[in-house]
Amino acid sequence: MGSSHTEEEHVEEDRLGRQPTPMNFIRRSVIEDLRAGRFTGVHTRFPPEPNAYLHIGHAKAVWINYGIAQEFGGLFNLRFDDTNPATEEKEFVEAIIDDVRWLGVDWEDRLFFGSDYFEQQYEWALQLIRQGDAYVCDLSPDELIETRGTLTKPGVESPYRSRSVEENLDLFQRMRAGEFPDGERTLRAKIDMAAPNLLLRDPVMYRIRHAEHHRQGSKWCIYPMYDWAHGLQDSIEGITHSLCSLEYENHRPLYDWFLDRLGIYHPRQIEFARMNMTHTVMSKRRFIELVEGGHVRGYDDPRLPTLAGLRRRGYTPESIREFCRRAGIAKIDNIVDVAVLEDCIRDDLNRRAPRVMAVLRPVKVVLTNYPEGQVEELDVINNPEDPGAGTRKVPFSKELYIERDDFREDPPPRYYRLTPGREVRLRNAYFVRCTEIVKNADGEITEIHCTYDPETRGGDAPDGRRPKATLHWVSVARAIQAEARLYDHLFLKPNPDDVDEGQDFISNLNPNSLEVVPCYMEPSVIGAQVGAFYQFERLGYFCVDRDSTSERLCFNRTATLRDSWAKIEKATKKD
Repeated sequence: MGSSHTEEEHVEEDRLGRQPTPMNFIRRSVIEDLRAGRFTGVHTRFPPEPNAYLHIGHAKAVWINYGIAQEFGGLFNLRFDDTNPATEEKEFVEAIIDDVRWLGVDWEDRLFFGSDYFEQQYEWALQLIRQGDAYVCDLSPDELIETRGTLTKPGVESPYRSRSVEENLDLFQRMRAGEFPDGERTLRAKIDMAAPNLLLRDPVMYRIRHAEHHRQGSKWCIYPMYDWAHGLQDSIEGITHSLCSLEYENHRPLYDWFLDRLGIYHPRQIEFARMNMTHTVMSKRRFIELVEGGHVRGYDDPRLPTLAGLRRRGYTPESIREFCRRAGIAKIDNIVDVAVLEDCIRDDLNRRAPRVMAVLRPVKVVLTNYPEGQVEELDVINNPEDPGAGTRKVPFSKELYIERDDFREDPPPRYYRLTPGREVRLRNAYFVRCTEIVKNADGEITEIHCTYDPETRGGDAPDGRRPKATLHWVSVARAIQAEARLYDHLFLKPNPDDVDEGQDFISNLNPNSLEVVPCYMEPSVIGAQVGAFYQFERLGYFCVDRDSTSERLCFNRTATLRDSWAKIEKATKKD
């Protein structure tokens, strides 16, 4: 499984100038286990159930497990916990594989399915029956609940708990043979109906379910429960550290009990807090409600925190990994502000995204002293943060589009953009000064007439004058029309469950979470491939959506810019 790192070695890595790996309780536990000789290496896994799409909380689980394996030179498995044929589909298997691979995780040849271990698990169930540690129970699901007890009241033993080993073996084998209908019998572990931990009160190990399995077909009609299957799968694969979310902490005694009773290889389970995020939900059930209720456009809707949705919106694996790093690893459930995720993608795309100019809400500017019919090709830097990104040609002409909000006839205080008589800089082009306004019969501005200074090509003046505002623009003559999808938070409140009595989280949906607007863009984006990302100057980061066609590009806004633009807008609206 590879060599282990010691805590001292990580300190040395820091001295050598490499990015330090923060110490956390999981790393500390792994280091202690290796020092004590409990394990000779590290082997982790990510065990998703293929009944839904992964979300960003799963990404944290992936990176914790994969990151620990990488850090200590160990192995990592991708294993599907496919023990419930009623909810699992091949579609979800393929989507999860695609998402985990997209995150940058390499499981090499270790792709496994829990259902492939059904035969071994069945044999172990027979072993527990022979040991007197399991029995077949005829109580109905409702009766099971009624006899379970409460936190303050012990449970009631099943009248079938005293069946002989021979009778239990016979009934369980007949369960497998398909002699009984769904729900008629279960196999239960014989532990303690008075245990303080309710999960230890003779938990169900197998239930009867006549359903087609996505891999096993109709071979099986009894299916293992998660608590029975989970630890056995880890044991079979030689997992050293079963790293899972905090909700499974109460399940750990049961995990340990099964392994100890069977006397088989025993991994160590360590729990960490789930990650929640503001202005969204992290629930498969709620995703289904949002999709089936028509509140979003599918499980890959860019407003959802599913990995498919984030990927479609333009988030990168690197930004998600950085988000998980910043969120940290804790033992108490925490809520991370979505602004942290947005900050991560800005930092990533700022270094990599080529710049283009686009105008979302246009008004026409006419340069009255610019030569009629002339089109200049201006050399523009693709990304000032990346010297190797090169330059592109951007056409400039007599008629331009600028953002309507970049002009005010009666400007408020601290408004420095274009106004009558004021000079501004056009990005990478010239200084222009407003000389006249043209309005329609309704009083709406239809054109802004300006003069340009030909001595300021490239955006600098020989006499050193410096306008306070720089505006982006697009040539009318050479612009292409596209569609921009502007996304906002899916929910109005940071906590979607913060609702009045009688309401549910749906009542907190943001009615303006998506705005679709036509936009005009420079022609350099022609032929852009799906998934390509750009920074629309002064507007934000955008990604080419799969709905794009050869005739019309569609762009999803990934994130707004983190610059003075937002502050200017806020101050303008306040005034």
